[in-house]
Amino acid sequence: MAVQTYIEAVRSTLAEEMRRDDSIVVLGEDVGKKGGVFLATDGLYDEFGGDRVLDTPLSESLIIGASIGMAVNGIRPVPEIQFADFIFPAFNQILSEAARMRYRSNGAVALPMTVRAPYGGGVHGALYHSQSVEAFFAHIPGLKVVIPSTPHDVRGLLRSAVRSDDPVLFFEHKKMYRSVRGDVPDTDYTIPLGSAKVTREGTDVTIVGYGLMAYYALEAADLLESEGVSAEVVDLRTLRPLDGETLLGSVAKTGKCVIAYEDNRFGGYGAEIAAILAEEAFDHLDGPIIRVTGPDVPGVPYNHVLEDWFMPSPDRIADAVRRLAAY
Repeated sequence: MAVQTYIEAVRSTLAEEMRRDDSIVVLGEDVGKKGGVFLATDGLYDEFGGDRVLDTPLSESLIIGASIGMAVNGIRPVPEIQFADFIFPAFNQILSEAARMRYRSNGAVALPMTVRAPYGGGVHGALYHSQSVEAFFAHIPGLKVVIPSTPHDVRGLLRSAVRSDDPVLFFEHKKMYRSVRGDVPDTDYTIPLGSAKVTREGTDVTIVGYGLMAYYALEAADLLESEGVSAEVVDLRTLRPLDGETLLGSVAKTGKCVIAYEDNRFGGYGAEIAAILAEEAFDHLDGPIIRVTGPDVPGVPYNHVLEDWFMPSPDRIADAVRRLAAY
């Protein structure tokens, strides 16, 4: 057992997987000698060389297009998009090619590609370095979308993603890179994609989150405990495929649900969770489903006061639980 930060878990897992499988290639802007803008790939170039750790031009469409070509020809690419905000020039390749390759080939062609990208606000990144883009990709059949919230889950889920024969979007919250640390086993464990986790047992209200919001949900639950409110926390971990069994089981137990996500409120991923609960858990609900989200503005502000206004927080999540618990 060792203690690692979130980003150390990313880096060590990539290195271990590349040692295990010679077909794994990492590519992206500055991922080589520089080691990535966040140093997520630091040391990989020195160990594996320029044939397996490729610095690319500043062209996301090239990065993903080349990765798709690699993946259909026996290579397992792990492309990095330097910031999730800049993934949209490659959206067509991901939607029209990567997501549909297995379907259009009648199952004959797999596409083992794991796209890593840091996302999220709270780091004074402003409009173009703070976006949450997961809802766009969770909408697309054929893609898997993963957002871990602990170093332990980073390692288990990243291994599963890299070993998957289907395209995976692996989003890492940049605010968690060095602020979150935890125990990780030394074993070669995996966590199945599509498995949520109850990270805290409770009886009064379920809080659903992923990434930074799953972490904040635990902080909110701690705040509420002293007030006599017992909050259960469900960390989704994988947005697509969704672990509906764990989600519905928790809400059936508590009868109430708060969903926290950092994206804009309208059409965000949490809206789909709310719809599923309204359809499949209606008989168990004792109050309205409440969402704690970012506001519907075009981007995360740079000004720290306005950024704090945008970002959901443990206090905001706790306030929503208090209101719901009063029903």
